[in-house]
Parts: sequence; structure tokens; C-alpha cells
Amino acid sequence: MTTPTTTTPDVAVNTAATTDLAALGSLGSMGGLFSTTVLYALASGVAVGGGIALLAVAVRGLPAKPAHEKQKAGERAGELIRFAGRRGSLAAIVGLVVLLLTRWAVAGVAAAVLVFFWDRLFGGAAEERAAMRRVEALASWTESLRDTIAGAVGLEQAIPASARAAAPVLRPHLDALVDRLRARTPLPEALQQLADEIDDASADIIVAALILNARLRGPGLRQVLGALAKSAREEVDMRQRVMAQRASTRRSVQIVVAVSIAFVLGLSIFNRDFVEPYGTPVGQLVLACVCGLFALGFWWLRKLSTIETPERFLVRDESAVQFVRPRTPGSGAPQQAPIQQDEGVRR
Repeated sequence: MTTPTTTTPDVAVNTAATTDLAALGSLGSMGGLFSTTVLYALASGVAVGGGIALLAVAVRGLPAKPAHEKQKAGERAGELIRFAGRRGSLAAIVGLVVLLLTRWAVAGVAAAVLVFFWDRLFGGAAEERAAMRRVEALASWTESLRDTIAGAVGLEQAIPASARAAAPVLRPHLDALVDRLRARTPLPEALQQLADEIDDASADIIVAALILNARLRGPGLRQVLGALAKSAREEVDMRQRVMAQRASTRRSVQIVVAVSIAFVLGLSIFNRDFVEPYGTPVGQLVLACVCGLFALGFWWLRKLSTIETPERFLVRDESAVQFVRPRTPGSGAPQQAPIQQDEGVRR
């Protein structure tokens, strides 16, 4: 005869506790993949791989860049230093405030980076307006030069006359061109330096037409300048339409970013328990991934909002960018430097 067994409440509680401990142990083994040690190991692996890649690049070397690209890189480095001086302090303050409010290191760093690169991510409208003003100034100057040449005036005399009524964005470059002509710099060389200073593909087309006329002295310059001015006006109209269409999209992106940041800060301040998992190392890793996705989206939107302009074609090497000294009355044969410069311009 078998005796029936009865389960007491204490036995049931012990069984449930054993089951919960086993489940927590399994979760702990899974969580070990994201422990601090594993994260440090992954970071060390990334650092070692990056160091090996940099060593390979240092041993192999990089291809030499042309002189004009080196000059552009130096100018961009100077602009970055000035930009860092203006924005660095503000970004550090904002990052520190976010770090104190949320107690999340990733959020503080992300906020500082967002403030530091805010103009680069959402400030494309100012660059577009500056480029549009430059193209419009080139169109106005080309029309003025065309009308001045119509009065049977040579190109050397028409350039100083048209420079007086040029737009402010173009006036310093034209004044420098007039000064070079007064210093007896050859007209093709002075025009080439004008193109280098303006640094715009639209200016290269206009300057190339002037250089060809300065060498060949053929007819038809008025018609060419009129066609180039019309093309520049059409480019300005196209950029105005594109900028008007992108204004609403840019504003929508800024609203989305502001609402997302305000929502995260509000939860971290007024409902700390809801976002408490983000305070752990795993939560910080997840938050870093989310911030990386936001940064990738911002970069993609910035790339889409950039107007692709053609590359400059009127460029020269460093050997051709030399100031031509005025010839003295006693000099005999022409110097070799202007010939090399003409060849550089022809490239």
C-alpha cells in the first residue's frame, strides 16, 4: 500500500527559488559576452588592428599630391583650427552639462560632438548661398566686361574699368588682378592667378576664355562672354530652386534631432528608472550604437544636400605658380619662366 505524498508550501517555494537561480545563472553566462573584460578585449583588438594598418600605411607611403591640393589642405587645416577654437569651448560645456544630467559618458560625448559639428551637419544653406552669390557676381562681371569690350576697348583696358562696378564678393580678387596688370604681369599669368584665388569651376570657364583671347587676339569674345554670362545666370536660377526645395527637408531634420534629444534628456531626468539599463556597460554600448546610427543618418543627409560641382580644370603645378618679374629695358631675349608658366596654364 503506497502512502500519498503531499507537497508542502515550503518545498514549493524552495523549488521555485532553485528554478529562478538557474535562470539567472544562464542569463549571467549569456551576459558574460558583454562584460567589461570582453569589451576591453574588443577595444584592445580594434586598437591593435588600427595600429597595424597605420604602420602599413607609414611603410608603404601615400602618393604625392599636387601643389594646389596641398594648398587647399593647408587652408582647410587652418579653418579647422579656427573652428575648433570657436566651437570647442561651447561643445565642452554642453557635453559636461549632459554628462551631469544623465550620468552617461556616451551621451555627454555625443552631445559635445553634435554641438561641435552642428554647422557642418546642418549649415549647408550658408555655403550654398555663398556659392550662389559668387556665381552671380561672376555673371554680372562677365556682362560688364562684355559691354565694356563692345566700345572697341582692349581686354587690358576693359578689366580695370569693369572691376570698379564688381560685386563685393568678387571685388578684392579683381583689384588684385588690376594690381598685377599694373606691375606688368603678363595677362595670361594674371588671369591664371585670378582663377586660383576664386577657386571655382564656373570662374575657370570664364577665365579660360579670357586667357585664350589674350593669346590669340581673335574676334568673337563678346559673343563668348555673353553665352558664359547666360550660363552662369541659369546656374544661379537652378541653385535657387534646389535650395528652396531643400529648406523644408533641412528644417524637418533639425526638428527630429531636437525632439529626440529632448525626449532622451527628459526621460533621464524625470523617469530615471525607465532608462536605468543604459547606465550599465552593456547599455552604454547599445547607446553608442544608437548614436552611431544617428551620426550615420546625419552624414547621409548632409551628403544628399550637397550640390555636386565639377572639378576645377584650370590648375597648375607649383613650378608654374611663380610671380613674373617685370622685364627691364636692357633685357634681351625673353626669360624662360613665362614660357613655362604658359605651358602650365595650357595644362
